[in-house]
Amino acid sequence: MAKVAATLTLSLFILYFISGGNSATANNYEQKTWCVAKPSSDQATLLANINYACSQVDCRILQKGCPCFSPDNLMNHASIAMNMYYQSRGRNRWNCDFRNSGLIVMTDPSYGNCIYA
Repeated sequence: MAKVAATLTLSLFILYFISGGNSATANNYEQKTWCVAKPSSDQATLLANINYACSQVDCRILQKGCPCFSPDNLMNHASIAMNMYYQSRGRNRWNCDFRNSGLIVMTDPSYGNCIYA
């Protein structure tokens, strides 16, 4: 009888999430992650990552006068561009690989008015 009850409970739980469930409860089980450039990445790799990511997503937030322009360096701009790409593609680990120059972090890298989505 206990096995039947456990199976029924599990089935109801699965059905609850398949049918939409409570999104607030579902999100409690999902850890938010961000993609940033590995500190060991060389300048050419960072520039290639910016060029690739910005060919796929809108990188206007990196323009002079925008919230994420400063600090104006390749490490910062690459991290922001790579994260925008990563977030837009569903936060799959392979979307942060960038030829092994990306790093998935669980601490929000946002600073000042520059918010990593």
